[in-house]
Amino acid sequence: MKAVIQRVSQASVTIDSKIVAEIQKGLLVLVGIEDADTQEDILWLTSKIANLRIFANPSPALPEGEGVGSSIMNFSVKDINGDIIVVSQFTLHASTKKGNRPSYIKAAKPDIAIPLYEKFISQMEIEIDKKVQTGQFGADMKVLLLNDGPVTIVMDTKNKE
Repeated sequence: MKAVIQRVSQASVTIDSKIVAEIQKGLLVLVGIEDADTQEDILWLTSKIANLRIFANPSPALPEGEGVGSSIMNFSVKDINGDIIVVSQFTLHASTKKGNRPSYIKAAKPDIAIPLYEKFISQMEIEIDKKVQTGQFGADMKVLLLNDGPVTIVMDTKNKE
């Protein structure tokens, strides 16, 4: 399972000219699923995303901690009560090794990907203790975001670095 996590000031997903998801401060998470992904991948990735300390101190009254950068990125999306949009993104599994046309052979087919995507969303809601907004699996979506920082983190459950 691969994910691109973007800290945003605002983000939205539009399908057929209708906004289906919209948040202010929080995370836009693009998630790519492959056949080998399991519940273990979901648990590891959702926990990491929910607890990533990539937000600034949400209130000047709170202690910022010590050390360089602690006030810049010392809080998680949970700490700031931020929101999350999760968007399925099979192209994260693109292979560009041969030729100029990406191959998506590693991306899971819908019969495998949809249940894992739904479990990922449910687990993310448990992790942050609130509703997660989403795009629509397989839809042609327009994703709009204002990346804050910019902060963009790429994670792969098969290469846990």
